[in-house]
Amino acid sequence: MPIYEYVCRHCGHAFEVLVRGQEKPVCPACGHSKLDRQWSVPAAHSAGSSGAPCPARETGACNVPRCGGNRCDMSQWL
Repeated sequence: MPIYEYVCRHCGHAFEVLVRGQEKPVCPACGHSKLDRQWSVPAAHSAGSSGAPCPARETGACNVPRCGGNRCDMSQWL
């Protein structure tokens, strides 16, 4: 069950949603079903990744609160 990122064509709201089977997501802000699926960076973290270089940081896709200096502190997620 993948999590996809969408932007609503009607109101412009950006959101993520877990898609199960053949479900068709709707915008949680306005209820419209005309959505554009966005490209997203997959997250692949392991127990040994604490302090490892963060490639997502360079592209601006890293949203780990304590991420900085091109290093990730993933200890909060382990």
